[in-house]
Amino acid sequence: MSLLGGIRPPIAVLSALLLALAGITAIGLGGTNDERLPEAVLTSQQHFAEDGAIALRASLDESVTDLERAAGLFNAAAPVSADTVLDKISSVYQKWRGTAVVEIASGKLLAARGENLPLTAIDRAKLSEEGGLAPRMVRLQNGETRLLSFALLSWEGKPQQLLVASSSLRFPGISLGDFRAIAVVESTGTILSSDGIPEPEQVLTDLQREEVARSNKQLKAFAETAAAKAATHPLKTKEFGSGGFRGVSGSMIGDEFQGDLAAAGYATLTAPEPGGTTYATSLGLTVVAMVNVAEGTARATDPIFGIAAAGALLVIGALAVTLLLGVVQRPLLRLFLESRRLNRGDLRRPVTVPRFGEAARIGHALERLRQQMLGAPAGDGAAPEGPSPAGGRLRRIGIRGLLIVCAVLLAAWSVPLGLVLNRADATAVVPQQLVNDQRERTDTLTDRVRRALNEGHADLVSVASLIGDRTTAEDMTTVLERTAAEHLRYRSLYVLSPDGEVLARAGEEPQHPAGRGPGDDAITVLDDKAKEPTVVGYAEVPGRRGAALVGEFRIDFLNSLLRRPGLGQVRVVDDKKRVIAGNTGYLAFEKLPSERLDVLVDASNVKVGMSPRPGGVLYRDGGEVQMAAAAPFVGGGAAKPLGWTVVSWQPVNGLAIPEYRMQNRTTLAGILGLTAAAACLGWLHIVVVRPLRELARQAEALADGDRRTVLYPRHHDEVGAVTRSLELIRQALQEQQRRDGANQVGRN
Repeated sequence: MSLLGGIRPPIAVLSALLLALAGITAIGLGGTNDERLPEAVLTSQQHFAEDGAIALRASLDESVTDLERAAGLFNAAAPVSADTVLDKISSVYQKWRGTAVVEIASGKLLAARGENLPLTAIDRAKLSEEGGLAPRMVRLQNGETRLLSFALLSWEGKPQQLLVASSSLRFPGISLGDFRAIAVVESTGTILSSDGIPEPEQVLTDLQREEVARSNKQLKAFAETAAAKAATHPLKTKEFGSGGFRGVSGSMIGDEFQGDLAAAGYATLTAPEPGGTTYATSLGLTVVAMVNVAEGTARATDPIFGIAAAGALLVIGALAVTLLLGVVQRPLLRLFLESRRLNRGDLRRPVTVPRFGEAARIGHALERLRQQMLGAPAGDGAAPEGPSPAGGRLRRIGIRGLLIVCAVLLAAWSVPLGLVLNRADATAVVPQQLVNDQRERTDTLTDRVRRALNEGHADLVSVASLIGDRTTAEDMTTVLERTAAEHLRYRSLYVLSPDGEVLARAGEEPQHPAGRGPGDDAITVLDDKAKEPTVVGYAEVPGRRGAALVGEFRIDFLNSLLRRPGLGQVRVVDDKKRVIAGNTGYLAFEKLPSERLDVLVDASNVKVGMSPRPGGVLYRDGGEVQMAAAAPFVGGGAAKPLGWTVVSWQPVNGLAIPEYRMQNRTTLAGILGLTAAAACLGWLHIVVVRPLRELARQAEALADGDRRTVLYPRHHDEVGAVTRSLELIRQALQEQQRRDGANQVGRN
């Protein structure tokens, strides 16, 4: 018999699958669910730490590259004094805590701005070595840590100078909300900087001081654990939610304090490209974000449900398997034995005819063939004894009908689980922390977009300041091409005259309307009816009477800033609530998909105190539950007048919330039940039912006198064995017919 064919393997596999599914159902739907915190909350903290790591890495790298780029622009122009260098840098960039210019040969301080820099920590003799100009971290006397960045100022005929700038390791524009702390941790587990936890002298009561002490202790413990986990290779991290972030990230649970649990996420600084390295990633830093969350121990379902569902499956499965064994397998095996007995010449006993379906038809045909082999005329043969008229009707019920009955039985268990039971309705409990995280992460993303546009405009101002009235078009093109190669955020860079003439350009063809001069706004959208928004920045060129350097931002650059896991769909809308950018497919200048999102945008743009505040809300509409958040541009810079708002929304049924997770498990159990039934019953129909129906037709034709049709077995199984026996019986009857004909001729 074939290992994959025959009647036994499908029934055996179905039995095994139903037993396994019953065990999975009992464990998955009835197991303990006493989680201290929902998994969705922990995943959200992980994503929050990833956002902080991305923002810090981008800020540090941008700080270093801006310093190098500014030095390169000064080196390409005529020599200027150290004070002029620092004044121009300070007027364009406001990101450094302190700047200085030092003569390398003598070590003389030529100029300084901002806080005092620890210049004694710089070994000028090693600056010429490989990596001598790489950024490095130094600790100040007050205990704070600074990142020192270096660039060379070189002019022919003048001593070489070192441009130094210091940056803090604090996070740019991270929205912490309430009760959240964030820290930068080095590889040893030492906290280099932190924010969110007040100093002991800033609180008033003993209970608050106790909470501050507990938070500091917990953050330190988290920092040590995160530093140890950060040493793991990113490919070996298997924690849920790490997809989409190329570095090491995860979540942790700390101690309980007055009913609140400390939850934290951690993430290493990693390059945006796979396998790449940047200045910031070489520092070995890790970001830890901690928040206190109310502990919840409510169960999503009763454990009796899983046991009851598993028991029901066992009962239904046992009934279905019993039907298959009693009505399909045993009659077919009996037919196999009876056909082999007739084939061997044992014609003394009548054929035992099954009671149902195709097996009964084949058994009846075998009995007629037995009588024909005993001498009865072809096509004749008495009906076997036994079945009543009701039994005759039952014989007409085929095995296909039995399979339908079994399928209905299994579907009666699977369909309710897949579509009805354990549905998480609009009353599902959604932790408030998830709504808060949606709001704060959206606010952080808003600041990231605003800062990216501000940085782009600052670069334009820096380049424009070095283009004078005597700069030739060829020299301007050289500067623009170098800037375009260093800044992938621009699709096109060009110098525009007051009457709209392009004096020099680099990159793609300008989208600026012909004959139209530079606009009055620092950053604006050129055409609100184009297929793709064209966001441009203007920087006036000194000495050229109204000419400006124009940079057209790539819309893909803005879209890439919005691609963060765990936020759902994200859109940047203008002051008319039209879409400018998004993390998924969208049409330029289309409206938001629902009116309630428009209302949320309007509400978030209402000033509360001195400025608007981000807003987050949980919508419950029928059976749908959705989180949404909106955060307008707040802060200085050239991008603020745009009036843009970042909006994010997502359904909560995809989050690891107990009610929805139980719904998903219940649905999965139903799908697995349907899959097992369809696979095994379909397998049985293909390898047994269809060949058996054809065999019943051939057996009846043979019993009616068809001696010419050769019977070929389709498979090497029970049906095939019966077919082979019928073929041998056909040959024996054919031979018997020839002998009878020869004897008749001899008598004549």
